[in-house]
Amino acid sequence: MAERVPKSVLFVCLGNICRSPIAEAVFRKLVTDQNVSDAWSVASGAVSDWNVGRSPDPRAVSCLRNHGIDTAHKARQVTKEDFATFDYILCMDESNLRDLTRKSNQVKNSKAKIELLGSYDPEKRLIIEDPYYGNDSDFETVYQQCVRCCRAFLEQTR
Repeated sequence: MAERVPKSVLFVCLGNICRSPIAEAVFRKLVTDQNVSDAWSVASGAVSDWNVGRSPDPRAVSCLRNHGIDTAHKARQVTKEDFATFDYILCMDESNLRDLTRKSNQVKNSKAKIELLGSYDPEKRLIIEDPYYGNDSDFETVYQQCVRCCRAFLEQTR
């Protein structure tokens, strides 16, 4: 019997310290809770190189902790290899989508399906706004959007 190859998803935002680490942590918890974590490879990254090596924003960490989720994430920038490695690259807004599409066009063997994470939102909120200049409630909004979107994405990719 052939070994099942895991599916892979990369969550992407501008700096990889707010939205995408929240999405990554939420999705990891979902696949763990549903006993399908061995079927998934999960990561997150940034369009920019501003925060490479940094931990997520303390407000993102606090928000996740309030929901019983820990993260040891360190920010990284999306690489050309990511487009050939990941099945799905899910980003947070149109600017991320434009940047990722442009980068993927420079990769010969790109296989990743690049989409807005919000395209899976049952409440039809397409954009997951950057909470960086906001407050704790903005991080909670991002968390709730990520929960809805990640649940729907997981259901649709089973």
